[in-house]
Amino acid sequence: MPTEFTVRGSHSAFQPPERGTAHITLAFQGPALQPAYDRVVHDLEAVKASIQELHDPADGPVTWWSTQHVRTWAQRPWNKDGKQLPLVHHASVGVQVKFRDFGRLATWVGRLVSSAEGFRLDGVEWALTEARRVELERTVRVRAVQEAARRAQEYADALGLGTVRPVAVADAGMLSQGISPIGGGPAAYMRMAAKESGGGAELELAPEDIEVSAEVDARFVAE
Repeated sequence: MPTEFTVRGSHSAFQPPERGTAHITLAFQGPALQPAYDRVVHDLEAVKASIQELHDPADGPVTWWSTQHVRTWAQRPWNKDGKQLPLVHHASVGVQVKFRDFGRLATWVGRLVSSAEGFRLDGVEWALTEARRVELERTVRVRAVQEAARRAQEYADALGLGTVRPVAVADAGMLSQGISPIGGGPAAYMRMAAKESGGGAELELAPEDIEVSAEVDARFVAE
């Protein structure tokens, strides 16, 4: 009667990010809609001009960018005494800019911080190029399967059995009754710091490495 082994193999690879997409917002508010709207549109044109100077899809430093439509809305706030105040009008627009040169990204953001009053950096999304991500995914899947085979053979060796042979391999969780794959690496977040220098505040970007991971479940038998 063959002995069956069900094991899980995993592997992770870490790579410095190759792209950083800045998510920014330009926003203003005031007692009237038109001035707030006009200010956002004016600053948006200036931001777009600064992006176009850097945009080159092949060589960067900006490889891609997009803008949303300008949004407007109004709300009537309340003061601390419970009295409703006059309407406040808002206008805002979101912009995404993908950089391959992180030094130029920091310089660009720093320049906007000092020149655009309504500028807000919502975050930077760090990523790999599509080709590199696919390559790493293939590598970690192979290593995860090899890890599963190694573990199964160690169990068989501990029992004095022979060489194991695979009978099933699946994404993690799919060999169990529920058939629900699990896994996926953690998201990459932005770490930022502003340090004082002789010329004022300097933006410093410190992206963490991108983790690409894979987990597989495998079933082996040994006589």
